[in-house]
Amino acid sequence: MVEKEAIEYPQYRKYHNGKSYFKIISPGEMEEIQLMGNSFSKHLITAKILPDRNFIYDLTFDYEKYCVKIEEEEYLEVGK
Repeated sequence: MVEKEAIEYPQYRKYHNGKSYFKIISPGEMEEIQLMGNSFSKHLITAKILPDRNFIYDLTFDYEKYCVKIEEEEYLEVGK
């Protein structure tokens, strides 16, 4: 089994289409900002089931196919 490098939280990602932004707080918790026209909604997600934990894992480690890494400033700017 290949070990992943130690990760520092929070981590920030966004979908390539720019419609969802993610703040990965820990292996079991994240925030998502979804853009809808000129408005947005923010959701706190606590992983209680395996698919949610897998989604957070994929956003943390295997994200390159569908997300890009962003800086905290970009995440905060979109959530204003």
